Amino acid sequence: MSVLRWIRRNLVVIAGLLTLAYMILPNIVVMVFSFNNPKGRFNYAWQEFSLDAWKDPCGVADLCGSLSLSLQIAAWATVGATALGTMIAFALVRYRFRARGAINSLIFLPMAMPEVVMAASLLTLFLNMGAELGFWTVLIAHIMFCLSFVVTAVKARVMSMDPRLEEAARDLYAGPVQTFLRVTLPIAAPGIAAGALLAFALSFDDFIITNFNAGSTVTFPMFVWGSAQRGTPVQINVIGTAMFVIAVLMVLGGQLIASRRKNNAQPQ
Repeated sequence: MSVLRWIRRNLVVIAGLLTLAYMILPNIVVMVFSFNNPKGRFNYAWQEFSLDAWKDPCGVADLCGSLSLSLQIAAWATVGATALGTMIAFALVRYRFRARGAINSLIFLPMAMPEVVMAASLLTLFLNMGAELGFWTVLIAHIMFCLSFVVTAVKARVMSMDPRLEEAARDLYAGPVQTFLRVTLPIAAPGIAAGALLAFALSFDDFIITNFNAGSTVTFPMFVWGSAQRGTPVQINVIGTAMFVIAVLMVLGGQLIASRRKNNAQPQ
């Protein structure tokens, strides 16, 4: 009975840990198989430990080229979506204008719409405009579908801001630009950063919309999909492991910085 009582008391924690393990397990498998030395074309069965793929991560033709292209598209899409999304979020929260409610509803459409529908719609738009499919069409498409996620993240932060802080800055003779740069922007920065990180991850990871609008351009997800048809090189696992480790280190670094700031802000 004591065991059952302990399980009931810690049921939420146990469920959370099991969910976390379920989410991380595929990443662990990718990490383990990045050290594999497969005998055939497919890296699906463990053979023997090897560091060959880590020593030469660009050993597969076009792998690093597609990775570089994906990083470029994700970076520019993040800049564009974050800039536009932040302005839209401030406009929706701070100003009253016609069709404001309709725009608020339309913002969620790309998030709720199936990707294949959006991909086909964007492809139709580009073809009707006579645009050549390639880098720029992919970039425009990524900015469009990342925009909603940035607006949602920044809007939530702006809505929680205390307007009295900006009023206090104006009372202390701060101009509009100075108030925005020294008060509004630092407070909204966590929401903007969250939206930017989400936009980068979504853009880098996207396959369906990219596949429809890429033409002959090959991004990293498209390279992985194409390689899976012929044989999965170990270098793909290496790149995936490196990006997973970098993401984890960024999250841990952010948590550490936030913890230190919180401790410094507490009265001694």
